[in-house]
Amino acid sequence: MSSEIAETLRMTDSLGLDDAREKNSSLPISLIERAQAGETAAFEQIITSYQRKIMSTAWRMLGNQEDARDATQETFLRAYKYLGSFRLDQDFAGWLYRIVINVCRDYARKRSRHDHFSSFEVERERGSLDSIASSENIEAAAIKSQERALIAAAVETLSKKERAAIVLRDLEGLPTDEVARILGTSQATVRSQVASARAKIKIYRDRVLKERRRG
Repeated sequence: MSSEIAETLRMTDSLGLDDAREKNSSLPISLIERAQAGETAAFEQIITSYQRKIMSTAWRMLGNQEDARDATQETFLRAYKYLGSFRLDQDFAGWLYRIVINVCRDYARKRSRHDHFSSFEVERERGSLDSIASSENIEAAAIKSQERALIAAAVETLSKKERAAIVLRDLEGLPTDEVARILGTSQATVRSQVASARAKIKIYRDRVLKERRRG
């Protein structure tokens, strides 16, 4: 990996609300079976296991806390509705990711205005980040808030397909083949979208920083 791509990855990591590359532990098959049988407590346990990951994915896709919370709620409502169609030989996390990506696409289509990212500084002042942060200190691994806002603005300029690809691949840390399955496309397309997104993020960041130095 080139140093430029590595730097872009480091910058996009600054958008994370938790450790994106930490894999979700697999749910016991028995828990999913109990939820499919209608056991409310089992489904609530599933929500507890995945709520933070779904919330962070929705936030990265939609750009603000309010829409992300609504999308998270809708994701679990759809998951509950279609849980009976889930096959036990499938990957449950991947199944949920497909739902949240589709939900976010629906939300984006419904919005008459262009998607925009709220300032991470404003969200932090409101206590929004603390409400879904993990027990670990998320700020310890993040770069300064000014650059986080800059990279968030850069991600805003991406197409919806590029944003979905880079969120799942670089921010959520999913392998390319899994991202392709979730997005219903080929691995080559995912690699192309991610490469394009990384390049656009770097170009945007470099341009803004250059303008700031001139100013």
